[in-house]
Amino acid sequence: MKLRNPKSRHHIHPPRNGRVLEVGGGHDPHPKANLVVDKFIDSNFHRSGDIKTLKHQEFMQADGENLPFADNEFDYVICCHVLEHVDDPVKFMKEQCRVAKRGYLETPNLMGEYLAPKESHRWLILEIDQKIVMYEKEKLGFKPGHDFGDIFLEYLPQNSIGFKILQRTHADIMTMRYEWQDNIEVIVNPMENEEWVQLFTSPWRADIYNKFLPQRTLGAEAKAAAGAMGEVFRSVFKSKVLSKVGL
Repeated sequence: MKLRNPKSRHHIHPPRNGRVLEVGGGHDPHPKANLVVDKFIDSNFHRSGDIKTLKHQEFMQADGENLPFADNEFDYVICCHVLEHVDDPVKFMKEQCRVAKRGYLETPNLMGEYLAPKESHRWLILEIDQKIVMYEKEKLGFKPGHDFGDIFLEYLPQNSIGFKILQRTHADIMTMRYEWQDNIEVIVNPMENEEWVQLFTSPWRADIYNKFLPQRTLGAEAKAAAGAMGEVFRSVFKSKVLSKVGL
């Protein structure tokens, strides 16, 4: 069951004293995870750097489709930018629902995959009617013309305050963020659903954009922009100013 769409992976609240698992923490583990597992330890094909763990975290090599844990062993499970890589998405997510009561899932969405396509990503993903709908790239003949990924994933986030604000006011442009409880419905390659196939393969109209990026009132837009600016300036102050004085 879907709970909500958090603004980012840092806007989730696992139980403070609970046991928290992260599946596929890779080079950027979530700080609220106690235990991090990863399938591949000798290859960075599926990630942007070597495996990393924080001081308070344990690490274990494990396959996300066959987790070596008991039912409900964890209070919360985190999985960020892994589902788009896996062989069997349904089995992968069933395992997370089996070992944890609640969790958070984050992946590139369809727009994000077109803007920043990755060779290691096997799937195109959209949340539709609270379901996670996935099509294999190969089945849809997915062939992006150019890869501008470094612009949207590296250059602009590092150099543009305006883009940082956009990331916070319109978090769903490139990324799907989905918090769940008990179970999560994943639908793979529903080729018989012509409406969904069209969503994944045809240019979007204004009404479709409005469905996935709903328009806000002027007041709501102003509130979102003000909140985003506050977050950005606090982040910049922390990284640029406090780090120089050793705090």
